[in-house]
Amino acid sequence: MSLNVYKLCFIPRLLPLLCAAAVLTITASAPAAVPGITGPTFNLVAHDGYISEPDGAMVYSWGYGCNGSPSGFAPASIGASSGAVCPTDMQIPGPTLIVHEGDSVSVTLTNSLPASAGNTSILFPGFQVTTSGGSAGLMTQEAAAGGTVTYTFTATTPGTRSYYSGTQGDLQIEMGLYGAIIVLPNNVPSSNVSPSPCHAVSAALPDGQVDYRLAASAYDHPDTCYDREYLFQFSEMDPNIHHQAEQQVQVAATAGAKCTSPAGCLNIVTENYHPAYFMINGRSMPDDMDPNYAYEYAHQPYNGNPHMHPGELVLLRVIGQGRWQHPFHEHGNHVRILARDGNLILSPSADPYNPSVDALAGPLLFTTTTTPGLAMDGIFYWTGRGLNWDVYGHSKTGAASVYTDAKFPAYLGKPVVCTPDANGYYTADPHAPNYYEWCPDHGVALEKHPFGTVANGGPVTLPDPNVLTNGAWYGGSVYLGPDATVRATGPDGVTPPSGTIANSPTQEAGFAYMWHSHNEREITTNNIFPGGMMMMMLVDPRSYPIDESK
Repeated sequence: MSLNVYKLCFIPRLLPLLCAAAVLTITASAPAAVPGITGPTFNLVAHDGYISEPDGAMVYSWGYGCNGSPSGFAPASIGASSGAVCPTDMQIPGPTLIVHEGDSVSVTLTNSLPASAGNTSILFPGFQVTTSGGSAGLMTQEAAAGGTVTYTFTATTPGTRSYYSGTQGDLQIEMGLYGAIIVLPNNVPSSNVSPSPCHAVSAALPDGQVDYRLAASAYDHPDTCYDREYLFQFSEMDPNIHHQAEQQVQVAATAGAKCTSPAGCLNIVTENYHPAYFMINGRSMPDDMDPNYAYEYAHQPYNGNPHMHPGELVLLRVIGQGRWQHPFHEHGNHVRILARDGNLILSPSADPYNPSVDALAGPLLFTTTTTPGLAMDGIFYWTGRGLNWDVYGHSKTGAASVYTDAKFPAYLGKPVVCTPDANGYYTADPHAPNYYEWCPDHGVALEKHPFGTVANGGPVTLPDPNVLTNGAWYGGSVYLGPDATVRATGPDGVTPPSGTIANSPTQEAGFAYMWHSHNEREITTNNIFPGGMMMMMLVDPRSYPIDESK
């Protein structure tokens, strides 16, 4: 996993970490990965149900679910044994459909919405779809209440795309009938870079930790390799529309007269549009940082809680699923866009590292602004370069310059070195706790008068961590690394908040970057801050495994 920052043309735009990042002692919470179900044959159902919001509201919604058990769950490292489920009524967003390039994909949809809702359907933009069953609708074949329709297409090209209802879109998409389909490339791209940055999906990444990727690369191109991936689907919700639907469906059911109109028998006003809930993967902050498949979100199984190690290439799969654009900002670096709707953005010039292919030409985005129905794939990258201080907090001299971390016995009593490669990073040993450290800042202090053992002389004097902050999201240190919390322990030997969290003071302490919408209203829940489209990117020390399986 030798990564080349110049090859990806990343220029860090890091805000000062003391403002943009907080240091964590992480409580039990699961990263997001890209959980989904595998095909190429899928049996889905459109159904109604309720989703929960952080303000306590239970909002009546419609969504896609599994009509019976799916063929399997993905990634392979996250299966049913880890709690993966696909509800047989509905979920929001719908199940993520995962197939391979060249697959003949078949999706059979059963309409189990209330009869008063009328017909429903699925569109698969970007694919040549044939249909069987159902009846003709405005945009595709539709399933009548209680009926079915089958959509068939060939997954011709890799990438991330959306799927959504093609029937009364202003109502049915708003109610929750949308999801994602991911097409994985068939081959691991070859590369002239030595060692190749593309490594096949296996039991472990080069640093020895579990591999949770769906594929070795996002596309059939050697510059689209990655080490970790996350899917984010952005949507908004106007509860007034949902309340109208709930009331009218109940009235129709009570009346007993069966609706036979393909357009349904509901008269729901969808304008003026005033969303109050803003969601990532069907949840709002802080719910989106709870685990995947958490039992308290029976119809919202996917979370939004990304993790990474320094130096990893993180593939972001981003989809706009609502009516509005959402200017989402990933603190810590720009995102290099690889493709939109499965179409690689290429230049006719040759890639200098792989002359047999065209060079990537996607932009670096300060915000990945989502457009309704548009999907994009991009790479996020973070090493700490450009900060001009040692994010690992290495001491310069004496016994404090060696690691004594029991997790890495091979490094006991051995100084942590930082011998730079051609690009300035330490990449000689993937198992080193400071793998991918930016060597010019090795040993460069941040604190002038530290409370721990970190060398002094830096430009900043931090307050005593025992009086500065309290709460479960505070680890007591501004440093990344296996002994970060211990180094920050105050004079009384206790890192706050004592006795209030499950984590030991010697456990993980990394950086947290807030990722959030740049539309201020969209980081609220029902106009209350914080909430909405907000989550945290957690940059964890290499010595701590990132467990995507729970």
